Amino acid sequence: MHTQTLQHPSNKPRPALRLVGTKQLPREDWLAVRKQGIGSSDAAAAVGLNPYKSQLELWLEKTGRDTSLPKLDPQDEDSPAYWGNILEPIVATHYSRRSGHRVRRINAVLQHPDPKLAWMLANIDREVIGAPEVQILECKTAGINGARLWKEGVPEYVQLQVMHQLAVTGKQAADVAVLLGGQHLEVHRIERDESMIARLIDLERLFWDYVVSDTPPQADGTASADAALRCLYPEDNGQTLDFSQQTELASTYLELKAVRQRIAQQETREAQLKQVLQQAMGEATRAEFAEGYISWKKSKDSLGLDVEQMLKDKPYLQARYPKIKTGSRRFLIG
Repeated sequence: MHTQTLQHPSNKPRPALRLVGTKQLPREDWLAVRKQGIGSSDAAAAVGLNPYKSQLELWLEKTGRDTSLPKLDPQDEDSPAYWGNILEPIVATHYSRRSGHRVRRINAVLQHPDPKLAWMLANIDREVIGAPEVQILECKTAGINGARLWKEGVPEYVQLQVMHQLAVTGKQAADVAVLLGGQHLEVHRIERDESMIARLIDLERLFWDYVVSDTPPQADGTASADAALRCLYPEDNGQTLDFSQQTELASTYLELKAVRQRIAQQETREAQLKQVLQQAMGEATRAEFAEGYISWKKSKDSLGLDVEQMLKDKPYLQARYPKIKTGSRRFLIG
């Protein structure tokens, strides 16, 4: 999806409803409210276009099946989300200085005014005051690694988040202010696009039908979907199913076997090529080519704990400090 110039609708969109105030709302209650619908930060995942979260993981969250999935700790200083919250007011302040626009918090979960779309919710970082050309400010931060996603402008998943906000609020435009690498601020304008909003609503409705009908969407091959499947089906029951007469599943099984065989062959070839170069290098640290280089360098020694030897010397420690490692299901092909 790509943003376009605003196409004015014949009927002026209605403003959003205030579903619940968030100024004094505990985080647990806020998370519970979010399960009542699709929020703006859920939009890209709901339509299968979030690089970090699959439809299946989002479905687990909305249906309350995500208890065993890793959760973001809002106080974890190593989390990008933590620094995003810390830096949000700073980004908003510098946006105001650069643009000359005043902004203010809304402190509410907003809801689409159409009763048929009551599942469309939105949290807005800031409202832009007194600027006829723009009404919403979305604040973002991106570290060294995340900044690469902004090289071509606003990433698609952020565009969808903002278009969802415009759909819910009826507003005409939003600015996205992003702080890249902690020192470079960019501001991007996203205009309301009625055709994109209509398509987004159709796709989000399909996802919400999965939630309402309690039907999991298809896994998409991502790490997020893998974690979601392990969360959804953590235990096996010993039952054996016969898929031999199910053509589609039988075809999937044969294709998976063929793909794994090709991967094994490629991994063997990779190892052979690597070893040819390693043998040619000998004790050298680096070798250069016209197209690039390779390095084969010893890492620094480190000091660790030899747990195996310690338990041999002092076996009573294992009984004194037991730790159960939860088993996980292994997927094998025969």
